Amino acid sequence: MKPVDSATIAMLWHDHDAREVALRAAVTERLAENPPPKVDDHVVASYFFAFRTNTLSKAVAEISYHATSGIKDPPPGSLLAACSAQQAGYDPFDSTGRIGILHVAFPLKMMRQPDGHLTSCDLLHTVAGAVIFDMYENQDARLVALTIPDDVLKTFPGPAHGPLGVRKLAGFSADQPAFGTILKPTAGITPDDVERIVGDIAGSQLLMFIKEDEDLYPNLDYSPVAERTKRAVAAIARAKNERGGLGLVFAPHVSGAPNEIVDTVMAVIDAGATGVMFSETYAGGTVRMVREATKSLATPPAIYGHNAGIGSKTNGAIFREVVDLLARLDGIDFRQTAPVRTGAPYIRPYGQEWLASEDALTRPIGNAKPTMITRAGALDQGNIILNMMDVESRGLTSNVLYLAGSALNSTKNSAGKYDSKVGLDGMLEAIDIHHSGELRDVPIAGHLDALVKVAKRDGKKALVECLKQRYPGQVN
Repeated sequence: MKPVDSATIAMLWHDHDAREVALRAAVTERLAENPPPKVDDHVVASYFFAFRTNTLSKAVAEISYHATSGIKDPPPGSLLAACSAQQAGYDPFDSTGRIGILHVAFPLKMMRQPDGHLTSCDLLHTVAGAVIFDMYENQDARLVALTIPDDVLKTFPGPAHGPLGVRKLAGFSADQPAFGTILKPTAGITPDDVERIVGDIAGSQLLMFIKEDEDLYPNLDYSPVAERTKRAVAAIARAKNERGGLGLVFAPHVSGAPNEIVDTVMAVIDAGATGVMFSETYAGGTVRMVREATKSLATPPAIYGHNAGIGSKTNGAIFREVVDLLARLDGIDFRQTAPVRTGAPYIRPYGQEWLASEDALTRPIGNAKPTMITRAGALDQGNIILNMMDVESRGLTSNVLYLAGSALNSTKNSAGKYDSKVGLDGMLEAIDIHHSGELRDVPIAGHLDALVKVAKRDGKKALVECLKQRYPGQVN
């Protein structure tokens, strides 16, 4: 086989993440100095472009032609003109005028429905269509921000519950740390397995939320989701006396063709589910569809908008906070970001992207409730204190769910068997150390070593065992 030449190898090893960090830093700084404009009766889409030959000052003509009216010179004052995009400003990064930020105003006239609302799907296929991402001329393109008029924002349903509503649903106070977990194993399990796994952990007052994994499909002949839900709810009911009056939200995974989704949601609600989970990245419009279909229920299900695969939209296309904003407006109650941890990032987002995502989920937006930030993706006993310190310092305790999957359910006991009690006890012991404040001033780089020393000193055996299993080679 012909070897790949060294020049090609060097090109293939290009560090995409390093470039993305630099790009975001430049865009964030420029937008802070010159925020996207607000244009009456328009949605303003802000882009980063690097054109091969075109310039920022002239690019809107092509965008308007392909993404709006399909005519290059609409007669002034005509309906065609009212349905054509227009330039709303640009900010070149260099003297070529081909690289920088471009603001495009898309008229509501072309997309707004008679009652005044529009949908996230229509927004995206207009502002993030072929003329932005499919044209060879556009050497690089990013949709970096959306500015939506307030009267349009108010037409979106937003979350049914939001953080405080979910807490009320489960009986958790606003200042009480809320934890969740994920069923492990994630696939190849039956309703009997689900009942057993949920039963093993349902008694823990640490937990407010349990969800299925996105790899556990709803309509399997050996594991139908309504039966799984029924069994899980029964296991939670049996643990009622152990929970001290606290509730526990259970969210089964719902997927399928659009014509199947609502029926499946209603089936799991009938079986006792208080939440539902969608892989929202690949189910355009599903969150809004289910939010509308369940809004008249006395207690609509809390929606976990799982963002598995979000990188297919955000890595080189749409800034994550834009995707998260639209998911929040459509009605998600929970959204994963990422945990604070030592060393290299494990999962995106991180850095400025992480801050922007959590801001989009929680800042005041119209009448939409916040979405509950879900710190997940290698959250464990070794970094939970870092996350709790960060959340508390930013005043976000009520807005955050700490979601640990394998750190709770894939921990082994002394007999070498998976034992969620060890994982839960280890997490509780780490929280005890956090409450002591002993590690408050320890630098992040030295946090794990300091945690191990305190855990060993204080005889926190479950925590030590968890750390050994989560950090092999680092913890003895």
